[in-house]
Amino acid sequence: MSAEQSQSATRLFLVSAHNSPVLAPDWLEVPADPNDLAAGVWPATAHRAGDGQLSLGGIPAGDLAARFGTPVLVLDEADARARASEAHRAFTSAAEAHGTTARVYYAGKAFLSVEIARWMLEAGLNVDVCSGGELEVALAAGVPAAQIGFHGNNKSVPELVRAVEAGVGSIIVDSDIEIERLGEITARLGAVQNVLVRVRSGVHADTHDFLATAHEDQKFGFSLADGEAAALRIREIDGLNLLGLHCHIGSQIFGVDGFRESAQRVLEVHQRLLEGGDVPLLNLGGGFGIAYTRADDATPIADLASDIVAVVAEACFERGIALPTLAFEPGRAVIGPAGVTLYEVGTTKTVELDEGARTYISVDGGMSDNARPALYGAQYSARLASREGAGEPALSRVVGIHCESGDIVVDHEYLPDDVGPGDLLAVPVTGAYCAALSSNYNHTPRPPIIAVERGAARLLVRGETIDDLLARDIAYTTAAADREVAGEGEE
Repeated sequence: MSAEQSQSATRLFLVSAHNSPVLAPDWLEVPADPNDLAAGVWPATAHRAGDGQLSLGGIPAGDLAARFGTPVLVLDEADARARASEAHRAFTSAAEAHGTTARVYYAGKAFLSVEIARWMLEAGLNVDVCSGGELEVALAAGVPAAQIGFHGNNKSVPELVRAVEAGVGSIIVDSDIEIERLGEITARLGAVQNVLVRVRSGVHADTHDFLATAHEDQKFGFSLADGEAAALRIREIDGLNLLGLHCHIGSQIFGVDGFRESAQRVLEVHQRLLEGGDVPLLNLGGGFGIAYTRADDATPIADLASDIVAVVAEACFERGIALPTLAFEPGRAVIGPAGVTLYEVGTTKTVELDEGARTYISVDGGMSDNARPALYGAQYSARLASREGAGEPALSRVVGIHCESGDIVVDHEYLPDDVGPGDLLAVPVTGAYCAALSSNYNHTPRPPIIAVERGAARLLVRGETIDDLLARDIAYTTAAADREVAGEGEE
């Protein structure tokens, strides 16, 4: 081998080790530019400004970090509102094309605050909640109770009483016990409550097991046979009004095949229930998938709506029954892509392995503000936000501050090899199930949540402080009170 060939082989080896294709998953490609922003992953207003900084809602990332600190969850208000309006338009238009109507609920469990609920209401969406806390947030936002759906497999008696007294539009019942409880509550209050019966269609969505909610061995809902019996029991209770059936097959689902098969099965029960009275509503849930990385191929919401409604309409036609009012519950698809979390890099280290090298980039957040990678093995993207990197793409893993080896923010990503302490990193598609699942693990305060639009930023949810955390510790607050009394006595 000549000297020139040897040098060339050495360069190829170094590039291979640097990019570590053996360590990288098959779906992750080495980018031509490790500073690019993948289409379909970032909010509509995200772009590189003239100085190379990431700009969100017209504001440089550095300015946001300087004002609000890091970590910080940034929500692109225009993007979120546009997606909410698009979801409403897509499902209502698809329903109208087949001679029926649609109700679109924002699934508040993805992320809910008073202002977010108002955005959804202004976009024409109803709001779906699954706890007493979420119910109170929706009501505080001014969402009419009649436009709220209440989920949950173990709603407490006080929660059910509050929902009935408030006039919640529908309660999705999940067990025989809940039906009897609700019957007793409505009798005591002299009220009539609309309900849907949550059923498991037996369709196992092509997603993580913890996100699939229609197979039999899990906590939600009734089997189809038991759901039919539950619906018949509801019709015997004066204070309950059966609206119909509800089925949610899972989350982060691409395509319509699962929805098609599930709807066919649920309609069998729907048709039999029609023999005993009206069944005006069929709720097919949500779970519509979005792109977290450039490898994800998410189905546009308009296509999903058109295809799902067409499938249900065809099935109803074949059975010779009227197409009911349809309901859908997008959450992640509305708020997820609008969110970007900014972190500051603290340390970096390169780990040399037999298969190649991986750079570990530690940031000032982690599983306390985004538990999804630890819970589901969820994959995310990342980009340098405070500047454009000048280095070559290096296989990197973005990790958090917590005392857990599984504290991973972004498992696999190519980032410039000159990322270092003080740089800002941005992780997109964090609007859904990040703040909602956040915790105080390792006594870490939860970060602020802000909205950006047209060059202006405002606080939606303030960040916590160490003082906030200590204020809940009785021994600390008692000692502080004792010190204050002692100090007053000395004076």
